Amino acid sequence: MIYTSCLVAKDGDALRAPGPGTIADFSPDSTKMADEKKTQSDKTPPPDLKTERDRFVKSFSRGARLTDEFIAEYDGLLERLSALEAENANLRAQVAADRAVRELVQKIERLEAEKSDLLSRTNRAEAISNQFTTRVQEVESEFSNLANLYVASNQLHSSLSPRGVTRRIKEVLAQLLGAERYSMYLANEGGTELVPIASEGVPGGELQPVAVQGSLLGAVLQSGEAKVEEEGDPSQGQLDRPAAVIPLVVDERIVGVIAIFSTLAQKKRFDAVDFELFRLLGQQAAAALVSASLFAQADRRLPGLEAFLDLSV
Repeated sequence: MIYTSCLVAKDGDALRAPGPGTIADFSPDSTKMADEKKTQSDKTPPPDLKTERDRFVKSFSRGARLTDEFIAEYDGLLERLSALEAENANLRAQVAADRAVRELVQKIERLEAEKSDLLSRTNRAEAISNQFTTRVQEVESEFSNLANLYVASNQLHSSLSPRGVTRRIKEVLAQLLGAERYSMYLANEGGTELVPIASEGVPGGELQPVAVQGSLLGAVLQSGEAKVEEEGDPSQGQLDRPAAVIPLVVDERIVGVIAIFSTLAQKKRFDAVDFELFRLLGQQAAAALVSASLFAQADRRLPGLEAFLDLSV
């Protein structure tokens, strides 16, 4: 008996039936082999699917690699961003610090300008104060000089006895001029000699009449001009080289001299007031002494009224 059949493939494709005269083999072995072949054919994909699978695997691998590269690049960008943020923070801090430094420098400059202005004002105020102080000192010195001159003038005319006048002259010389060794001379009637009438600090044996001709005292008597050691130290004067020689004048007539041989050790030079005292002594000391001498000669009696009647000019 001959069987004919038509087998249908898995995908619906018709399997070719055995031709005429062909006997189909349906033995168990053949069936088993057919099943194994079928199973193997089922496990092995068709060529198109395999290509698609390989392509998909390759695409997946490339995508994974791109993903890794993207992640690595992303991480690098994050690190770069963090570095830029840190750098930006540092720059901001530096800019803030620079701004603070600039503001501090500007403030220092303003303070320096204010300091200069204050110093300038202080210097001007100090200059004005110094000028005022100097002027006050000058005025005080002038008042002191006037007081000394007033005291000296008052002392010279406070007595009407020759001894009292001489004592006042010595007080002026010692206390106001600082004289340590000095002597007062009057010219004799002929005007050839100067005779010492009073002295201090000089032994009596060393004082002798001095000839007018050829002596320093005589030169002052003849010229009427005082001789004062202005540059040297008056405390180092000697008998033959006195520190000051002052002419004594009565009614424009020179009648004697005062010789200051040396001053006290602390008086190193003569001041302006000393020259005023020299002038005062020269103009008033001899007049006071002559007036006292005349009053003593009149037995200390005042002149009568008739002596003052014809005084109108």
